[in-house]
Amino acid sequence: MNSSNLLDQTWLLLVELLSDLNKKGVYVPTSINEELSLLKTSINFYKKDPIHPDMMNELKRINDSINYLQDELLQMAEEVSTEYYNEWLENLKKVSKGEELYKPKDTKSRFIVGAPPGFTAARITLKEPIAEERVQDIAEDNNLIIEFEEDNVIALYGQGDNLKQGLKKMGSFFKDY
Repeated sequence: MNSSNLLDQTWLLLVELLSDLNKKGVYVPTSINEELSLLKTSINFYKKDPIHPDMMNELKRINDSINYLQDELLQMAEEVSTEYYNEWLENLKKVSKGEELYKPKDTKSRFIVGAPPGFTAARITLKEPIAEERVQDIAEDNNLIIEFEEDNVIALYGQGDNLKQGLKKMGSFFKDY
């Protein structure tokens, strides 16, 4: 199991533990929920480019956050019962040894990395691929930088108001979810 999958498995296990504690009526401070959300964001950011030199610092921060959350949640689990605590501790050990307890979802990170400084970024998914010239015309009219990530996925970069105007003009091409 690679480090990204290990991080995802650990995060999923911590979320499940948190949910189970809530079901058992254990008070969990909102700061724990906030930390879990921030952790998931950090994991996704790390997964976007794990070999980038700056990601070593990010990985350390992620591991520190995981350790903090494990400690806090396991303390709460121990208050429920020793058996309950041991059950969750065993699951954490399995994950740390690389055992896959949860089937990973095949999703891509939604982060747009590499936006020029001072620019706002957006990513759109088109209903179907369109001619690059049409998108390029809209981008030029609104002083935007475009990057085709896939045939039907485009990253746009520009000043906030220009980006909004360009997105409005491209709105009819968006994929409906």
